[in-house]
Amino acid sequence: MQTGVLRVLRATAASWWRHRELRRTGQTALAQRLERQTVLRDLGHLRQAASLPNAHVICGEGGTFIHLGWTTVSTFAPIERFPLAALAVARGTPFIDIRSVTDVTAFANLPRVTRDGSVDPEPWGPGKSVSLITYIDMVEVLGAKIANDPRPRRST
Repeated sequence: MQTGVLRVLRATAASWWRHRELRRTGQTALAQRLERQTVLRDLGHLRQAASLPNAHVICGEGGTFIHLGWTTVSTFAPIERFPLAALAVARGTPFIDIRSVTDVTAFANLPRVTRDGSVDPEPWGPGKSVSLITYIDMVEVLGAKIANDPRPRRST
C-alpha cells in the first residue's frame, strides 16, 4: 500500500471526534488502538473496491456511497469530504457522480447494481439488478458523469 494512502487514512482516523476526545482525556493508548483498527478496516474497504468487479463509488445530493458487493460504506458528505471514497476513486474504482441528474423519478426507478455477479434476465421492476456496466449505461443517459469508466472503449 502506498505511503500516501496510509498517511491519509491515519490522519482521517486521528481526526475523528471520538479519537480526539480520547486523546484529550489522556486515553492515548485506547485512541491509538481504535485508530489502528479504523485504518485496517478502511484498508480492507480499499482492497475490496480494487478487487470486486461491481464495486463503485456513487455521489449524489444524499451523500457519497462506496458499494462493495454486500457492504456499503457511506457518509452524508460529498466525495470531496470523504477521504476513503476519494482514495478509492484515485486508485481506479469507478465513480458515478449523479449530482447533475435532474430526473430523480427515473433515477429512483433504475435497477440496482448486482452484488454477487448474477444478473436478472429482465432487469426492470423492484428488486431487479444489473451489471455495473449496464447500470452506468442507464445512469449516464440521465446525465450522470462517470470517472474510471470500466466499459470497453468504443471505436468510432
